[in-house]
Amino acid sequence: MATTETPASAGAGGNAETGAPGGVGVRVDERAGGPETGRAGGREGGTPISQVRVPTRTWRGELRAIRVVWRRELIRFSRDRLRIVTSLIQPFLFLFVLGTGLSSLVSAGTHGINFKTFIYPGVLCMAVMFTAMFSAASIVWDREFGFLREMMVAPVRRSSIVLGKCLGGATVATFQGLIVIAIAGLVEVPYSLPLLAELFALTVLLAFAITAFGTMAAARVNQMQSFMALMQMAIMPMFFISGAMFSVAHLPRWLEILNRIDPLTYAVDPMRRAIFAHLDLPARTVHALAPGVTWFGWHVPTLVEAAVIAVLGLVMLSVAIWEFSRAE
Repeated sequence: MATTETPASAGAGGNAETGAPGGVGVRVDERAGGPETGRAGGREGGTPISQVRVPTRTWRGELRAIRVVWRRELIRFSRDRLRIVTSLIQPFLFLFVLGTGLSSLVSAGTHGINFKTFIYPGVLCMAVMFTAMFSAASIVWDREFGFLREMMVAPVRRSSIVLGKCLGGATVATFQGLIVIAIAGLVEVPYSLPLLAELFALTVLLAFAITAFGTMAAARVNQMQSFMALMQMAIMPMFFISGAMFSVAHLPRWLEILNRIDPLTYAVDPMRRAIFAHLDLPARTVHALAPGVTWFGWHVPTLVEAAVIAVLGLVMLSVAIWEFSRAE
């Protein structure tokens, strides 16, 4: 059977022998008038036939992809010791420097409570929030250096990659939160097992929600400078509006509205109320410093506040998955 080779393609990336892009060999049968394809794994007339096998997607493969991405985030964090230290500097400055410096100034308004004890829940949330946002920033780095594209073309669902990123960032942020929880005794917060368990649970929820928010924001940001500016624009207003540094009782109407729509409010408030519940304080003091969040006069329970954080995290995770599914 007479066969002839097609001429080499003039375009870049063509096969010098066949002209086919990507280096896939093709032989043309003059009698049949069309290309012949060889059997899988064999040869046709001495010319090798390239074969690409894409593995079938299974739930085990998706779980493995989630675990790999999650583990990568932990490895990156554990090897960056400078990041571990620097991410704790600002919370410690707020807690010990600012808290100590303002104690004498605001002592009349704290009803005898140590001001550092009062701001401790907000500082804990700050440590978690900063670390979670920095973890989400790794997506922008991966995009700039091309690693994100390599992950996107992997034979797994992009939702698995996003979920692994969120779980990895949440784990790292929770670890930073545990460091702040470990020093609770330095600011007169008791080491009570139920209290520590409640603080830990709220820390996990907040870490997941903030990481999902950062992942959602990083999905469309191409430069690290832009993401850092966005992070600063989001973190500091959320921190101050949440009531981390002041009581939410008797706020002006405009600030009360902003406080209620701030997601961080629903982490700071239950943490503060949990701490005050384990301190021997008069009811009047608790009502003045930790009045709780209300919706149109209805006092929001702690479980509902935790559910708000969880729902917001799931919604932002869904948006992040949708954005990454649309990305090229």
